[in-house]
Amino acid sequence: MGSSKLHQNDANCVWVDGPIIVGARPSGLATSACLTQQGVPSLILEKSDCLASLWQLRTYDRLKLHLPKQFCELPLLGFPHNFPKYPNKHQFISYLESYAGHFSIQPRFNQAVQNADYDHILGFWRVKTQDSEYISRWLIVATGEHAEPVIPDIPGINKFNGSVVHTSSYKSGSEFKNQRVLVIGCGNSGMEVSLDLCRYNAIPHMVVRNTVHVLPREMFGFSTFGIAMALIKWFPLWLVDKFLLLVANFILGNTDQVGLRRPKAGPIELKNVTGKTPVLDVGALSQIKSGEIKVMEGVKEITGNGAKFMDGQEKEIDSIILATGYKSNVPTWLKGCDFFNKDGMPKTPFPNGWKAEKGLYTVGFTRRGLLGTASDAVKIARDIAQQWRPNNSCSNSHVILLKET
Repeated sequence: MGSSKLHQNDANCVWVDGPIIVGARPSGLATSACLTQQGVPSLILEKSDCLASLWQLRTYDRLKLHLPKQFCELPLLGFPHNFPKYPNKHQFISYLESYAGHFSIQPRFNQAVQNADYDHILGFWRVKTQDSEYISRWLIVATGEHAEPVIPDIPGINKFNGSVVHTSSYKSGSEFKNQRVLVIGCGNSGMEVSLDLCRYNAIPHMVVRNTVHVLPREMFGFSTFGIAMALIKWFPLWLVDKFLLLVANFILGNTDQVGLRRPKAGPIELKNVTGKTPVLDVGALSQIKSGEIKVMEGVKEITGNGAKFMDGQEKEIDSIILATGYKSNVPTWLKGCDFFNKDGMPKTPFPNGWKAEKGLYTVGFTRRGLLGTASDAVKIARDIAQQWRPNNSCSNSHVILLKET
């Protein structure tokens, strides 16, 4: 069944018999596939010209999945058996494209949702793009936690004479060969970009503004994440956190000594409460210990040719890379709804943040990666399937055009 067919007319007002899904990211694809399995058609609206646009357009070349592939599978269809344990970005994109093809998912591309609100008189959701209006009983928000880059307001950055890019535009360290590069941010992206820069003889200065948990990607030959997920089924969270930190210190050493201070809360507790993901080290820490990656305190001010730091140091810099993450964009287009907070995240915490009222659903906002996405997609599809009444559809087509009166 998959995606709904569209038949445009002059009115540009479209009735969608099944749910409208905003976003052709993994969360949107997973939900559409689960709906298909339940016999419910859906329509995905995607503002870019491709599916999984974050992966296709905004990721660096050396990116691989941080977790083993079994923790990153979407519902109903796993990765090919010949894929490595940690697929690279091109393999993951290939998997998503095959996934969409398998379930006959055909998003409508270049449809940027500008406004979506609930019509209390008609009892439907009205979703407006730049050239059409779509109407449905159900709206599924699948734009996720990483919809737009976070661009921090750093004093003096507008005076800087070199280039300033966000990691969403970074592709390879080859563009910064032999340069002194200020990397602002020490999460997984900041660490990996700094490591990539080292391979092109650049000199990365990585700004560590806050505390951070660094864990080995694997412990004793097994995925650290996999070990944590197995232990959490049998032991209290605090004990699992204590074990992870004990082993991490044994393998990596005391990260405080190289300027990477650990938070007081354990890595899993911190992830659950704040959504802040621990760094899974893939080689950056050894470069920090050897001095190839310079760890710097917070930036006080950017100058024309460098930066001043909170500890009084001043460095000349050729380029700046903002490894400052992403944010939700839901508040910019979903109107008249108090289910989301000002940061665009559901106010109701996991595992109950997938369903709101009046046919509104969310997927990809669990702060638990693709495992959380898969869980929510299954729940949403089952819930909508219980409401689905094929005999009540207004036409044999899944999408019907409404003429304006």
